[in-house]
Amino acid sequence: MRTEKGQPGYVKARKQKYLLGAVVEFAIVIAIFVTGYIQTGSRLNLLTVVAVVGCLPAAKMLVEFITMAPYESIEEAKYQELEEKAPLILKAYDMIITSSQKIMPLDAVVVSGHIVCGYASNPKTDETALARHIKDILKDNHYDKMTVKIFHDYTAFLARAEGMNNMAEVEQKRIFTERKKDPEDYLKHFHVED
Repeated sequence: MRTEKGQPGYVKARKQKYLLGAVVEFAIVIAIFVTGYIQTGSRLNLLTVVAVVGCLPAAKMLVEFITMAPYESIEEAKYQELEEKAPLILKAYDMIITSSQKIMPLDAVVVSGHIVCGYASNPKTDETALARHIKDILKDNHYDKMTVKIFHDYTAFLARAEGMNNMAEVEQKRIFTERKKDPEDYLKHFHVED
C-alpha cells in the first residue's frame, strides 16, 4: 500500500523509496559500464557514455535521499493518541516545509476553522519562523485571518488539539440542532389555497 502525503509514515516510505532507487540505478550504471569494458577491453566506448548519462537520475535519487535522511516520521504512539483524542478535526502528518532559508520538519498539523496548530519534535525547527511561513503560504492562497501556532511540547500540542476538537464538536451539535427543526416549521412558509 502506498503512503500518501500527509499520512503517518510518509517520510519513512519516501526515504526507503529514494534509497532503493539510488542503489538500483547505480547498480544499473555499474553493470552498463562493466559490460562495455568487458566487450571492448577499454573504457572508451559508447556504453561508458550511456553509463555516465545514467549517473544523472541515480545521483538525483541519492540527493533526494540525503535531503530526507535527517528527518523521521511521527511516532506510532503519538499518531494513535492524536487520532483518538481529536477525531473531528483535519490532521496531516510527516510534513517537511521548505522556505527559501530553511527546511523545517513538522510531525503533525491539525486544522479547525481558522486555527492551524503544528507539532515539531525536531529541536532545530524554529517555531516562530515556521508559523510565519505557514501563515504566509495560507495568505498567498487567500486564507486570511488564520491563526498558526507551532509547538515543540507534545503535551501542549495535544491539549490544543483536544480543545480544537471540542470546539468542532460543539459546532457540529449546533449545526445538527438547527437542521433538526419540526417539519411544520418549513411548511408554514407555503400557502395552499383551497
